[in-house]
Amino acid sequence: MKLAIVTAYPPSKVTLNEYAYHLVKHFRQKEHITELVLLTDTTEGKKDINFTEDGCKITIKECWTFNSYLNIINVTKAINQEKPDAVLFNLQFMKFGDKKVAAALGLMLPLVCKLKKIPNIVLLHNILEEVDLGSAGFTNNKIMQKLYGFIGSTLTRLILQADTVAVTMQKYVDILSKKYNATNVKLIPHGTFEILEEPNYDIPLEPFKIMTFGKFGTYKKVEGMIEAVEMLRNVSDLNLEIVIAGTDNPNTPGYLDAVREQYSHVEGITFTGYVAEEDVPKIFNESAVVVFPYTSTTGSSGVLHQAGSYGKAVVMPDLGDLALLVQDEGYRGEFFDAESPSSLAVALQKILEDNAYRVSLEKANYKAATAYPMSRIADMYINTFKGIVDSKLPKVASQPQEIIL
Repeated sequence: MKLAIVTAYPPSKVTLNEYAYHLVKHFRQKEHITELVLLTDTTEGKKDINFTEDGCKITIKECWTFNSYLNIINVTKAINQEKPDAVLFNLQFMKFGDKKVAAALGLMLPLVCKLKKIPNIVLLHNILEEVDLGSAGFTNNKIMQKLYGFIGSTLTRLILQADTVAVTMQKYVDILSKKYNATNVKLIPHGTFEILEEPNYDIPLEPFKIMTFGKFGTYKKVEGMIEAVEMLRNVSDLNLEIVIAGTDNPNTPGYLDAVREQYSHVEGITFTGYVAEEDVPKIFNESAVVVFPYTSTTGSSGVLHQAGSYGKAVVMPDLGDLALLVQDEGYRGEFFDAESPSSLAVALQKILEDNAYRVSLEKANYKAATAYPMSRIADMYINTFKGIVDSKLPKVASQPQEIIL
């Protein structure tokens, strides 16, 4: 099968590019895939396809740009040129832009494939029904939120024209099935990027590095985390460092620079900036605990799955999809009130002052992460494509049996 994947891809700064990297890494090793065509956004640097494992040919076509109104035309043109056997869309609602028209036009591409009779799957990482529009950087205006809700429902109906819509949480399946009477929605878990050798949980960790990872400024805000660590320093003898790994969310340029200036008096803070794929292991391995300083959630957390694969304890707000992941996939962590730095300080203290407890969380998260390796997720997509193709084959009428009297 010649499979095209419409996605952002490293070194892109557009969301979900890291997820695409790991999908591609495992798709290319599958015998059923003869060629991968990456229909990606344009970037200044070369796309990262330097894999060491044996695998199929990869063709890259940079054919769309964030916030361009021409994406639907240019991606369709690329599909026409490459003639893939199937297309996978790696999407969330602001994948093609943070401007309403540009985003909407890009999200019409699955319908284009459906009309062209190309088997297609949309991997939809979030649904607007479960997004806090204010915290996620869309809008705080109540009238605009209602408008976004209407637009979101309309776009969801367009996306549901795909052959299959894959979502990463059972809750999303239930919502889409009930609200839209959808029968083509399927649960395919997020998966864990890398399944590593089980770590040595007893290695010395001081100074304790408290790390957060992501794109910050909308619903991921680090001020409370910094203040929590300062509180903990005042009441304990723990040797603590803060590591803020990642960049600004595209909707909040300059956010981390402002935080750096605001907390310039606080010692022991490292802002890593963009973390390349080859540097991710070092960031996680050196961390004592991974913090999720979220005010809301917008889907299954890739960072949680990464933390699990490295066997790390986590501290999470008790809200939304993170709490569901703990329940559904077996992750464990210490919870805190998303609006209370002191609550976060207490959660950190419980883990860092109790080595046995920390190790128990680390082991549980590693076990949860190994349940759904990315190779298994790739197989689930391939099998789904096979089912779509089989469903489109003409049904052979059964021949009537001759009756001998």
